[in-house]
Amino acid sequence: MQPFFERFPLRFSCTQCGKCCMTGGDYHVFLTVSEAQKICNHLQLSRGWFRRHYLRRLEQGDLVLASGTGDHCIFLSARGHCRVYPVRPLQCRTYPFWPELAGNARAWSSETRRCEGINQGEVVPLATIRRKVKACLEQES
Repeated sequence: MQPFFERFPLRFSCTQCGKCCMTGGDYHVFLTVSEAQKICNHLQLSRGWFRRHYLRRLEQGDLVLASGTGDHCIFLSARGHCRVYPVRPLQCRTYPFWPELAGNARAWSSETRRCEGINQGEVVPLATIRRKVKACLEQES
């Protein structure tokens, strides 16, 4: 059976609400070592300082960004803007077009409780969705 996004057009328009930038609890911003290095370079910080202040490892070994104020991503400014937007991790660049969300009607619908931009705005081109889903799958492997 084809993934949900292949069978039905998906609409999405980011409202910049910042709800997808939540961390803590079950929410984490996962990143690769390469992504961490790009952010470190963008902020012009030493690797050690960056690692101590902005990163942590989960029990299973995954690298994640530390939580900031109020369980928001540490890089979300008080104005609700991403301070590392040009080098943000793949997870952030591809949301909400993750395989587990865009591939399943129930998951897509459920995510509307977290993201007010899902099912809003224009239909997102299928090629865009495919590219983002593929990027996520490639990073997982």
